[in-house]
Amino acid sequence: MHDNRIFSVEFSPPRTAEGVEKLRATRSDLARLGPAYYSVTFGAGGSTREGTLSTALEIHRAGLRAVPHLSCIASSRVELRDLLETYRAAGIRQIVALRGDLPSGMAASNGDFRYAADLVAYVRAEFGAAFHIEVAAYPEMHPQARSPAEDLRHFVAKVQAGADSAITQYFYNGDAYLRFVDEAARAGCTVPIVPGVMPITNFSQLARFSDSCGAEIPRWIRRRLESFGDDRDSIRAFGLDVVTTLCERLLAHGAPGLHFYTMNSAHATTELWRRLGLPVPTSDAFPPTTAGA
Repeated sequence: MHDNRIFSVEFSPPRTAEGVEKLRATRSDLARLGPAYYSVTFGAGGSTREGTLSTALEIHRAGLRAVPHLSCIASSRVELRDLLETYRAAGIRQIVALRGDLPSGMAASNGDFRYAADLVAYVRAEFGAAFHIEVAAYPEMHPQARSPAEDLRHFVAKVQAGADSAITQYFYNGDAYLRFVDEAARAGCTVPIVPGVMPITNFSQLARFSDSCGAEIPRWIRRRLESFGDDRDSIRAFGLDVVTTLCERLLAHGAPGLHFYTMNSAHATTELWRRLGLPVPTSDAFPPTTAGA
């Protein structure tokens, strides 16, 4: 079914020459699926600022829709304005506005903004409607929020400041997402809230990520993954089944799309896309992705 739902993918800026080549190959493979856009993350405290910029510009020059992340932690108004001017001049018209994470060892932000809502308001004040602004949502609560109610208030503030849509932190509990969407709607937020999807391919890596970002791995899933030990084929097969079922449920309940956290690899996202029967363009419906674009 081809409709108005948005299916997108996310990359992290590569840090080595080998990583650059791997990401180009991944981008080329995923382009065959025709994602609506390719977002590019922004490291803690702006640690990948230049990598995010160069990766986003390369994607854009390849004729694909690049959506760079922008973090206000450890960033000044001048730095952010210059970065946004660069994106606007290049023709990039969509960003993901985040508070961002503090670098390890930094006790407090030395930037000009405290919350993502402040960044969203600033972008709107400086650039008007030049950018479609995505923000983050946390169905299971941001790990630093004091309560679900406080977390919802922060989300509402971002929307009221001018956000157009949201992408969630990944989760494996579909009820958490559906409840969050309902609560946001009751609070007056009707922007699309797209579920973030993390394929399961490496349990130790997933457990580490989840512990740091507050995403719950339900006990039955964690125990099954633990039981596979080093059997990576079984982990991948089970993970695909779990995430496919989750995505099917989310779409059946009206999710406005899916945003895949690719970890700079194409295989798991491609297989999920196939299993879900998501739309794929004809071979001439998307531009080539030349390596040096």
